[in-house]
Amino acid sequence: MDTDQNSDATEKKTVVPPSASAYLDPQYWDERFSNEEHYEWLKDYSHFRHLLQAHVKPNSSVLELGCGNSRLSEELYKDGITEITCIDLSAVAVQKMQERLRLKGYKEIKVVEADMLDLPFSDGCFDVVIEKGTMEVLFVNSGDPWNPRPETVSKVMAMLEGVHRVLKPDGIFLSISFGQPHFRRPIFNAPQFSWSVEWITFGDGFHYFFYILRKGRRSSNDEASNKRHEKPLMPSISMFHEELEGEDYIFRTNIDDMD
Repeated sequence: MDTDQNSDATEKKTVVPPSASAYLDPQYWDERFSNEEHYEWLKDYSHFRHLLQAHVKPNSSVLELGCGNSRLSEELYKDGITEITCIDLSAVAVQKMQERLRLKGYKEIKVVEADMLDLPFSDGCFDVVIEKGTMEVLFVNSGDPWNPRPETVSKVMAMLEGVHRVLKPDGIFLSISFGQPHFRRPIFNAPQFSWSVEWITFGDGFHYFFYILRKGRRSSNDEASNKRHEKPLMPSISMFHEELEGEDYIFRTNIDDMD
């Protein structure tokens, strides 16, 4: 499975974290981005472009969470979406992304150093918020996936509350993840959120999930609808990391044996 994939063989070697918990350390990301020009988590744009195009229009104002050194914003720009703001917690990532976009002439794309747990934007200012594999970091060392640690839940909810706040009344949150619906749905469906929750799977062999959360569209029928569309899944899934061909550690899902 290629959840952490480098498309350019000539680029600098990715910094390998000593453990999964390193993904929670800002210094790890600064070091990694200092030595890495480009990396895509959870497939590149070509695999889900058709899904994004159904929800992101040329006049959409878009916020990308945890841009890192992904080319997602560039691909959106090429498709005619120019009002894009990218954020990342790493000052190194932000500086390098700003320079890369400047050299390519994509001057309209804004790149801001910011924490997705404390978004520095006013209420209702974006049509679309996108995250691709960024929320997964919050689940590192989360414990039992059926009952995550309180500190994990607190961080995830802070992120989602911020996303919900900065979305316009009819805005859309798009989450691209390997987190399966029976883990994501209880969080997305928390009572403080007004969005409806849908998802589409994509990918060959291993399926990724493209979540569509429409603000202001929640109804009492959402839960029943989600259950009808959810495919039967194995009951115990945990996240872990492993070394991939000596280059990097990646997040993966490990489906445990049924009792």
